[in-house]
Amino acid sequence: MNPNPGRDAAPPEYSTRQARKAGVTAFVGTTIEWFDFYIYGTASALVLGRLFFPDASPAVGTLAAFATFAIGFVARPLGGIVFGHFGDKFGRKNAVIITLILMGIGTVGVGCLPTYSQIGIWAPVLLVALRVVQGVAMGGEWGGAVLIATEFAPPNKKVLYGAFAQQGSPVGNLLATLAFLALTLLSDSVFESWGWRLPFLASAALVVVALYIRLRISETPEMKKAVVAQERTRMPLVEVLRSHPMELVLGVGAVVAGVAITYVKTTFALAWATADLGFDRGDFLLVITMALVAQVLVQPFGAVLATKIDPSRAIRWMLLPELILLPLMFLLVQTGSVPLAMLGMVLATAPHAMYYAALAGILAQVFPTNVRYTGISLSYQLSTAIFAGTAPMLCQFLLTRTDSIWPVVALGLGYVVLSLVCMTLLLRRGKARSGGADTEPRPEHTSTRKDVAHS
Repeated sequence: MNPNPGRDAAPPEYSTRQARKAGVTAFVGTTIEWFDFYIYGTASALVLGRLFFPDASPAVGTLAAFATFAIGFVARPLGGIVFGHFGDKFGRKNAVIITLILMGIGTVGVGCLPTYSQIGIWAPVLLVALRVVQGVAMGGEWGGAVLIATEFAPPNKKVLYGAFAQQGSPVGNLLATLAFLALTLLSDSVFESWGWRLPFLASAALVVVALYIRLRISETPEMKKAVVAQERTRMPLVEVLRSHPMELVLGVGAVVAGVAITYVKTTFALAWATADLGFDRGDFLLVITMALVAQVLVQPFGAVLATKIDPSRAIRWMLLPELILLPLMFLLVQTGSVPLAMLGMVLATAPHAMYYAALAGILAQVFPTNVRYTGISLSYQLSTAIFAGTAPMLCQFLLTRTDSIWPVVALGLGYVVLSLVCMTLLLRRGKARSGGADTEPRPEHTSTRKDVAHS
């Protein structure tokens, strides 16, 4: 009798209908989770500093609010480890259901939170705690959503279907920005009193919708195959660190341009434009909204491009224009003109948006099935913790220290170059193929069967 009954089994059957359903499920779930995560970033740029750190100067209060914003990113690797372990051992579906519930708790909690004037020091303490809950949830969410989309997809379309999960980020960001843009109809006093809470409280209804959709999806074919073959690993984190350290390091670097640039262009730029350049809050939220609309429309073409041509060449085509367009964006914003700022933001959004679309599908093929959730989650979440979460705070620090926007521009360009180098090296290692071909690792890279454990 074959002691490993799934080892020689045929690849799972891929249904186009199931793949599309999984893609839509990943998209809806990530849209709502990113909405929850992004409304905090917008609120931290506009109002949280004054409400939760009132004794500080406006600049220091904004910096403190950005620090709580960054804490959510610091917590994300923990979520990636915890839910990566859970998802690699017990399945992707249950993991993403739990992350969705956690995100809802954290977000609605912020919406109900008393301010410093009401409960004193406990207000920022509880704000930080709830932001940590959001971070842990988001840390576990991304990897599971990407795998639901890619592991249902045919082997030659994984990059394309991975873009479904990625599309949730700009759409969630767009919805968050539109929510705060609608709140500009309120007076400043009403907005600071209770208006800012509305997007956080509205999250409860959105989470219920996403939860209903996720409960109707089945476990992924590749995870089912791993269960039958008894390929689950006792300690996925240990296996990733022991057998795939270079993939992890390069993965962290490859993610940077896809995540950090967003917060430079939106969260930091919103605070800079409204506090230092004299932009009206509503005007600059409209600028960001137009850029996000452009991202929603342009982003999927990155996955298409990486599917149609050699991924290394596609990555260069996507990222190199950013080296020119990012400085141009800041120059145009600095003019104080809303139309020019909008033009600059839209142009600079296209390159990193297209790159972000291709990122998930490529990264999902770097690690074997039995440690894939942990591997891609850790790569992505370490990158967001180190680079994305600190980006607004670093930008604000550089601006305050030098009184010049050019150190901020240099920081953004450094993010782009780092990702270009790391993704190029990652692709050269042969872990991802052109057109999203399935690239399960060679036997010598797979976990040893001695480490296998039953659930």
